[in-house]
Amino acid sequence: MARYTGPKRRLSRREGVALFAKDVKAMERKGAVPPGQHGVRMRRRVSEYGIQLREKQKAKRIYGILERQFKGYARAAGKIRGATGLSLLEFLETRLDNVVYKLGFSPSRAGARQLVSHGHIKVDDKKTTIPSFKVRVGSTIAISDKLRDNTQVKKSLEELETLPEWLDRKATIGKVLRIPNRDEMEQSIDEQLIVEYYSR
Repeated sequence: MARYTGPKRRLSRREGVALFAKDVKAMERKGAVPPGQHGVRMRRRVSEYGIQLREKQKAKRIYGILERQFKGYARAAGKIRGATGLSLLEFLETRLDNVVYKLGFSPSRAGARQLVSHGHIKVDDKKTTIPSFKVRVGSTIAISDKLRDNTQVKKSLEELETLPEWLDRKATIGKVLRIPNRDEMEQSIDEQLIVEYYSR
């Protein structure tokens, strides 16, 4: 199972926004200076292709997906009738690791991915170790019995202020009520730019 294991803050600096919760304060303090020796001096005009590429890279990094899998999602979304960009975001939002993160079981998507891959998450009472597993409407997502009293999980559940309306949770058991609307998905992504990038 491939995933990015390099420095996270570097990715946020490259995209010019805080992609991860831990980077918010650092980005506010230091600013969005691109990584590398010449990051400050590089001020070239960005082409239309460059804008589309940066948006695609940002979406990949927010959801923690590598290029091959992201391209697969884009192709699958293109085959569905309706808005391709919205279908792409639906694929990303209904990934098991993202749903675990949105339910508040983990403070980050990377942490949620780890919970899933280590076998601590059950979908409809069956242990699931695939972070990219597509969660369906009506599915229940629960933390395994041995992790319910985990300090980190309890802290994460307490820190979650609001739960998305498309999800429901009672204690350590969550349920998918419906497919999320666009305004309930990741707001920092312009999906149309990603569609244009892959339609070149």
